[in-house]
Amino acid sequence: MTLHEDAESVALLALLTLKPGGRSWDQIANEVVLAGSATMELDDLRQKSATLFEDPAIETALSEARIMLVQWLSDGLDFIPIMSDRYPARLAQVFDAPPFLFAQGTVVPDDQGMSVVGSRQCTPEGRAMARDAVRILAERGLTTIAGLAEGIDTVAHQAALDLGVRTVAVLGTGIRKYAPAANRQLQDEIAELGLVLSQFYPDQPPTKQTFPMRNGTMSGYGLATIVVEAGEYSGTRIQARRAADHGRPVIMSAQIAENTTWGKSLARSPGTWVVHTRREVEVAVDEVIEETSLEWLRDMELV
Repeated sequence: MTLHEDAESVALLALLTLKPGGRSWDQIANEVVLAGSATMELDDLRQKSATLFEDPAIETALSEARIMLVQWLSDGLDFIPIMSDRYPARLAQVFDAPPFLFAQGTVVPDDQGMSVVGSRQCTPEGRAMARDAVRILAERGLTTIAGLAEGIDTVAHQAALDLGVRTVAVLGTGIRKYAPAANRQLQDEIAELGLVLSQFYPDQPPTKQTFPMRNGTMSGYGLATIVVEAGEYSGTRIQARRAADHGRPVIMSAQIAENTTWGKSLARSPGTWVVHTRREVEVAVDEVIEETSLEWLRDMELV
């Protein structure tokens, strides 16, 4: 991390502590991205400190942020603020992008992948569909993204490792934690061969709020979300809905579309594919790739 990056990271962390005007972390991240600099945002806050904050509060926040960052770096943690060129480019585009990430493994800012998610209590059919989905992604050079939870997530990560292809695990805890504990070895293996990401402070334990936040990050990171298997109240529905909010395609098994209220509703939304067979998954993945390529060409004004 360069001196400039260090200063920007400290300023960002100070802003997140101060939460000027009661802004959320998402709002602060968006403002920093629009301004192009966390230090500029903090300087603007200093100018308004007579009405919002006393200067000592800003200096205290900066001091505490600097201590945290130095400690994390000395511990060998990889801290990536949203302003960094190493921050995942696709994730940075969504409205609720986390202001920073901790990483273990190989960071690929322009990583092309899709999430494979589903129920913790999965069936043999769900496990088979997850493995098929991972193989389909692998055949197209795409990364498998999942949340390292029990069930479908674990199957997806393991299938990618078995194939020798890249997988990214997005944690619902701090990067120093293992949840579930049973996946400790799997998490370490992904960190060595792929990438483990966390949007929380390193020692953050799992909570009811951290997992939905993690699902939003998974959606933002990938080209699309493949929902393999889920019940009416499965946490997986959060990611499917967040993907729709992000304007990202959802590829959903017919089992969900037919047997859940939220699945039936989502199936009628634009950008949702309902699939019955492996071949239909292939077709949906290929169409998402084609549409994404066309969007990129339009952005580059080549078509």
